[in-house]
Amino acid sequence: MLSPQSTLSDALMARGVTRRQVVKFCGAMLATLAMPDRYLGRAVAAVSQAQKPVLLWLQFQDCTGCSESMLRSNHPGVAEIVLELLSWEYHELVMAGSGDAANRTLERIVKEEKGKYLVVVEGAIPMADDGIYCTIGGRTAIDIAREVCGNAAATIAVGACAFDGGLVRSGPDPTHALGVHEAIPGLKVVNMAGCPHNPANTAALLVHYLTFHEIPALDPYNRPLFAYGRIIHDLCERRAHYDAGRFVTEWGDEGHRQGWCLYKMGCKGPSATFNCPIVQWNDHTSWPVRAGHGCIACASPRFWDHMSPFYDRLPAIPGIGPRISAEELGIGMAAATLAGVTVHGLVRTIMPAPALGEANEKRGEDGK
Repeated sequence: MLSPQSTLSDALMARGVTRRQVVKFCGAMLATLAMPDRYLGRAVAAVSQAQKPVLLWLQFQDCTGCSESMLRSNHPGVAEIVLELLSWEYHELVMAGSGDAANRTLERIVKEEKGKYLVVVEGAIPMADDGIYCTIGGRTAIDIAREVCGNAAATIAVGACAFDGGLVRSGPDPTHALGVHEAIPGLKVVNMAGCPHNPANTAALLVHYLTFHEIPALDPYNRPLFAYGRIIHDLCERRAHYDAGRFVTEWGDEGHRQGWCLYKMGCKGPSATFNCPIVQWNDHTSWPVRAGHGCIACASPRFWDHMSPFYDRLPAIPGIGPRISAEELGIGMAAATLAGVTVHGLVRTIMPAPALGEANEKRGEDGK
């Protein structure tokens, strides 16, 4: 049995994972991070030689969808590599221990690894009535989160619920559910928004952390720019149909069968930022729009309230001229305007990444 001090290379060899597989994995992560391949050697060395940081995975008001997404992923292979990136000490869904034994594990890690471990939070945190609507081992979610997240090196909020309250927070919100960074102001948080989060992005974040000992550049919502820095509409494979004014108007019609634009069916791609069209899902085989369903902007702030009804079309695209609708743009706007849409969606994804504490402290000072 491997000791807690074993390197990732030791753990991978014990599982029969070859160096070739590690190189392939790191290459995929660099592609997700939008980083040049000159960093491949550094990433492979860092991932292979790293002492495995301890990870705690907390679940609060959630549907377990983000855990399922991570554990069912095979691009990258969680069972072979992602689980070995970290010493996964606590995760209610998969850990063998339960009850007092599980609670003691959590308490031990917080005490012995203070300031060094990573914590992933899945699910919203209820604040109403002193947080009694989510309790674990007799303690409220907010009490656990304050202690565990407050003593961590970094907190990663995965999924819409941990990001901003998600479905749980949508009206009427009787439990007053909040995302992690709102429930615990001043906390060092990286938000991996989405419903669920994309495990390839979360794995890429971990690889970046192990390689450079810091997190990638973040947007104003504390989401990594590599994953949330570009508008889905600009990356969509159906964009050419949008520009040509070819829209699906009924599910199953000729345009739907031919892969035309889904804007009229409620696609929120023009106002959503996420790298779904690039990273995709199910071993990089598809994503909702390719499968024939419009984007619901699941990585956008408060999307359950702000983007629904999901099958109603957007009234307009923000930032594209005065009162110009997406439909009008797709049918007849000039090429210069279309170029402006593309420029509007481009965000620089590779930039010097500030240390996690400095980046979030600055955001706190700026009131963001």
